[in-house]
Amino acid sequence: MRCVGLRTGIAVLALAAVASGCAQGTTGSGAHGVTGANGTRPAPGGQSPQGQAAGAKHTYAARMRAEYAARAAAARRWGLKKVPLAPPAPPATKPVITTREGFEVEDHEELGLPPVFTTVPTKDKVVFLTIDDGAEKDPAFLRMMKDLKIPYTAFLSDYLVKEDYGYFKKMQDTGVALNNHTLHHPYLPALSYSRQKREICGMQDVIERHYGKRPELFRPPFGNYNRDTLRAAKSCGVKYAPLWSEEVFADHWDYREWDRDLHPGDIVLSHFRGDADWKGTMPDMIRRFMNMVTQKGYAVARLEDYL
Repeated sequence: MRCVGLRTGIAVLALAAVASGCAQGTTGSGAHGVTGANGTRPAPGGQSPQGQAAGAKHTYAARMRAEYAARAAAARRWGLKKVPLAPPAPPATKPVITTREGFEVEDHEELGLPPVFTTVPTKDKVVFLTIDDGAEKDPAFLRMMKDLKIPYTAFLSDYLVKEDYGYFKKMQDTGVALNNHTLHHPYLPALSYSRQKREICGMQDVIERHYGKRPELFRPPFGNYNRDTLRAAKSCGVKYAPLWSEEVFADHWDYREWDRDLHPGDIVLSHFRGDADWKGTMPDMIRRFMNMVTQKGYAVARLEDYL
């Protein structure tokens, strides 16, 4: 393109401005915005790659600030000592889950029975909250967990949840996985294979009927099982049998390990209980749980994301 010079002083100034737009292979601001090093411009209404990157970083930072502010506000509302830590993204490659040494049954590997484990192998500084049975149905607990966005996994027994299936549907609607804890919570090793199968498969049927999906996780009542338990569970579609490393109550913790401490990947057990059974409520239990976990630098992750 050939630029035509103008003779007046004003025209000379105008020519200087136009000349920057006439030059080939330079960067700068023209009538249509920023040009790239090769003289190209973004599409009308678009941004340069540099501008897009800067915008994405700004958006991400703003989102992180907003999420932290929301967690901080929720922590204050529910009386937590510190703001809960956000968990990392779920692992792209899931860890290999194997049965904990000493927890095997005869022919465990050969029969491909569900692994029994107390900790998920991970370097992420996370723990997993699991809650059993379904006796207490505290609306404040549902509000608290939804507000704080704390992930957890429920293991349900039908003789308790049938009083109010809708309570656990509300739980499921917030993303909580509902899993198998048998129909009647018996001591399974005392039962025959066929009776164990009725307890486990029967609960699979209940969960599918009321909540739309047969679970892949099963926890034996009291943590007690034998070879028939795991055989029956496998026949019912169960893939994992998680136990626990710690148990949290409204007023104290119990530990399986000698060091009485949390470890990356630990599974923590609690129960649906209230002040009729505990020295406190389910929100009290969550406060104790979250205060300990956060103080030790752990986030709470979703168990199913690691399986």
